Amino acid sequence: MPVISLFSGSYCNEKQVVQEIGAQTGYRLISDNEIVAEASRLSDIPENRIERVFADKTSVFNRLTRERERSLAYLRLVLAKNLSEDDLIVGGFAGQLIPREIHHVLRVCLIADMNSRIAVAAGERHITQAEALKIIHREDEKCAAWMYMLYGAKDPWSASLYDISFPTDKTSPDEIAKIIEKSIATSVIKLAGRSKTAVDDFNIAAHVEIALAKKGHTVGIDVRAGAVTLTINKHVLMLNRLEEELKEIAGREPGVTSVETKVGPGYYQTDVYRRQDFEAPSKILLVDDEKKYVQTLSKRLMMRELESAVVYDGESALEMAREDEPDVMILDLRMPGIDGIEVLRRVKKTHPAIEVIVLTSQGSEADKKTCMELGAFAFLSKSVDIDELSKTIKAANEKIRRTRGGQTSNPTDG
Repeated sequence: MPVISLFSGSYCNEKQVVQEIGAQTGYRLISDNEIVAEASRLSDIPENRIERVFADKTSVFNRLTRERERSLAYLRLVLAKNLSEDDLIVGGFAGQLIPREIHHVLRVCLIADMNSRIAVAAGERHITQAEALKIIHREDEKCAAWMYMLYGAKDPWSASLYDISFPTDKTSPDEIAKIIEKSIATSVIKLAGRSKTAVDDFNIAAHVEIALAKKGHTVGIDVRAGAVTLTINKHVLMLNRLEEELKEIAGREPGVTSVETKVGPGYYQTDVYRRQDFEAPSKILLVDDEKKYVQTLSKRLMMRELESAVVYDGESALEMAREDEPDVMILDLRMPGIDGIEVLRRVKKTHPAIEVIVLTSQGSEADKKTCMELGAFAFLSKSVDIDELSKTIKAANEKIRRTRGGQTSNPTDG
């Protein structure tokens, strides 16, 4: 029996349609929430950060952490495990990660006329039609960004992306369910032959991607009947050494029959391949209203292989703490608007795991006492030697690693 992949526009009666399909077919629904929760459990990446991949919100630290790539890999792994089952409805964004080579998937789209969607949204939310239109446009933009990333399609509701599309403002949930039930009952599509091999390859690719990501590598991955091809799309000085390392890591994964590497078009561009070093602090945020000073500081830290993001006021620092949750924050004390002490107070209240190093040229002993009582990791003068600051950052990062290591254990991915 095929799997049903279902993607819906907002305010298109999705919930009722899914309930009716489940009632008539007996298929089990697996939602984005369930897939994200399982991916989070396997990866130790918080659910809210995995969900960001659907919203096309990439962390400013992603170049260093590869969190987006790892999130996608774990989502694929959870999908691959579920695709070995029959009688399944995969609803939402995650279902669009299923490769086109997997043929036993019936891809369904639910969409409705915009006027209908506006009326439904306005009624459900008790808002004006203009407000409803803005909400729908934002949500459609999210869908469009997701489908463009996956398939290069600018229209997320294009009929070319699906096996069957339903106008939910013109077709009742019961009618939709009956048509789908008839389609899967008469379909010769099933989990067998090439489709089963494609599911196995999807599973192998997810495991290989995760194994490589854990060692700090990001490369293209293609699997055909267990044969893995890895594509290097950034220039590297010691290509042979990198190829051997990639082959060794990928070759250890179950189901892999062979591994070969090749260079892609990006290899000949100026960007340089860098293996991510997870031992080094990777999410450092510098907060200071003196732009020239903090930009210079960022460059000096980069020379010591400590890369950072920069913001210039307390409000932006608090927003970054909410959205991207840096590991270490280097915080100026005297800033216009929200000052450093207030930023420290709020950060330690809402995100106590963030280690804050206060770096100031105007702090008194009373300020130091207050900051340390609020939970600052260290209180330093801006005249501090750059090597001493680097050591302090690494010490803060080591504290974070010890804390995380004591709270969680590494789950198995097999």
